[in-house]
Amino acid sequence: MRLANKVAIVTGGASGIGRATALKMAREGAQVVVADLNEAGGNETAALVQAAGGTAIFARTNVAEYVEVAATVELAVQHFGSLDVMFNNAGIGLFKPLLEHEPEDFDRVVKVNQYGVYYGILAAGRKMRDLQTHGVIINTASVFALLASPGVVSYHAAKAAVKMLTQVAALELAPFGIRVVAVAPGTVDTPIIQGYKDAGFDKVMARRQMRGQLLNAEQIANVVAFLASDEADAINGSTVMVDDGYAGFK
Repeated sequence: MRLANKVAIVTGGASGIGRATALKMAREGAQVVVADLNEAGGNETAALVQAAGGTAIFARTNVAEYVEVAATVELAVQHFGSLDVMFNNAGIGLFKPLLEHEPEDFDRVVKVNQYGVYYGILAAGRKMRDLQTHGVIINTASVFALLASPGVVSYHAAKAAVKMLTQVAALELAPFGIRVVAVAPGTVDTPIIQGYKDAGFDKVMARRQMRGQLLNAEQIANVVAFLASDEADAINGSTVMVDDGYAGFK
């Protein structure tokens, strides 16, 4: 129960890493706000938390709009009385070669994956400061923040920005007792890679990890829950690799 009595928001909570993290945090004692555009999936995650004996509510949230992220932060405080953990996890992907891009393709991915994290840092940071809460903001980066690959330029750009957003926010929020960290997963078996799996690329993707297997969402959730806990108090401004060595032998 490392997160007992803490209030956490998980964006992208309708599936994948977000759902696994909402369940993990609830098992560790947190009261969870599941935030997502996907109402059916988000409500299902909240129901799964409740069925397991935890506490969760769903908040429909488009992280590409600051007013919606700020409203979800307000909801968490109004409903549970505080905000201790903000997990900026929502993300989308697009495979499209650079020269086939239209500007709106780039904008759509960056608006969610980069601006969505910035909005979460801004809204949660302001609220934690005002409440004088020594909270934790956790952002989902990626090995693609460090390594280039073809066809996903917008994803790379956004995740690299998340890494730097984490460092700068950690520096500026430290005087308020707020930590800011990021996780950089490798290839995780979640709905975001379903198109690659349908095309038969899953074995190739699995080999990119040192042990030759796709990661699962629960592995990432375990690290996020640790980073949210007081046990990780000395980790600040860092992007923690959760990639089974993906970036270590390229």
